Amino acid sequence: MEKSGAQPVCGQEAMDLLNCVTESPFDLDKCTRLLHSLRECVLSKKVKKFSIADQGQQEAKPSDKKT
Repeated sequence: MEKSGAQPVCGQEAMDLLNCVTESPFDLDKCTRLLHSLRECVLSKKVKKFSIADQGQQEAKPSDKKT
């Protein structure tokens, strides 16, 4: 079951591919399958562009203070 608005379109496929390329040892066949899966999703959902939320800056504490 999918939660409404919980995850971006093709987000799981994109995340799976990104995690695949970070694995060691690198499994080219697995990553290639995941790439094709992402491509199929993008085509079927007519995704035009991806963007990544800038969570790092939102969670970072300001370091403007000088001591």
